[in-house]
Amino acid sequence: MFHEKTVIITGSGAGIGREAAIQFAREGASVVVNSISPRGMQVCDEIRAMGGSALFVQADVSTEEGSKRVVDQTVKTFRSIHILVNNAGIVHNGGLEETSTADWDRSMAVNVRSVFLMSKYCLPELRRSKGCIINTASAIALKGVFGRALYSATKGAILSLSRSMAREYVQDGIRVNCISPSTVLTPSLQERINASSSPEEAMATFVSRHPIGRLGTCEEIAAAILYLASDQAGFITAANLVLDGGMTM
Repeated sequence: MFHEKTVIITGSGAGIGREAAIQFAREGASVVVNSISPRGMQVCDEIRAMGGSALFVQADVSTEEGSKRVVDQTVKTFRSIHILVNNAGIVHNGGLEETSTADWDRSMAVNVRSVFLMSKYCLPELRRSKGCIINTASAIALKGVFGRALYSATKGAILSLSRSMAREYVQDGIRVNCISPSTVLTPSLQERINASSSPEEAMATFVSRHPIGRLGTCEEIAAAILYLASDQAGFITAANLVLDGGMTM
């Protein structure tokens, strides 16, 4: 499905980003794995062990230097960029009174500025390839959730930015879409649940928010990303694919 295409996935050292990297590689894409920590190299090694093509760039994509380096190394190695998945993000828990200015600035940088910077520096290549951008927002941006005001604000910003980007670059043949997952059972969430005083109660609390009766999986969210990046979604732009098990209905 993605043979002879190059995809950059920020925040792909674990969780949804890692699974998306693996799935893109299985479908023939050359995958650029990015994370702020060295663990992204393990994902790169997994892809190569499968016979796939991968590059790992360790960088903080919330910075000019980091985002430029990811793009420059991608073009140097693979000569083109067809798909950008802006998946890097952090979660801040706490009400406004418990949120510091430093908390605010850091979350806005990682969750929003990284989308701006990576998109900005990928656009010349995406214009040439008639490529696409998929941004990871959140169902929390669509529903008030206690103690998540800052996180919700960053994800709402991604939704607004994505719509504007879609309008601005549609005539260049570039599609821009979002996914908005609710709670996904990532390895890090499973660790949090296991470390709680009552793992069963913790899991039940998360599940209770979802009418479908379970949490999402990394595989399901990654499959949605691949769909939006595929030719089958060629008529879709400025969309927000909500993957929330009914949480926001």
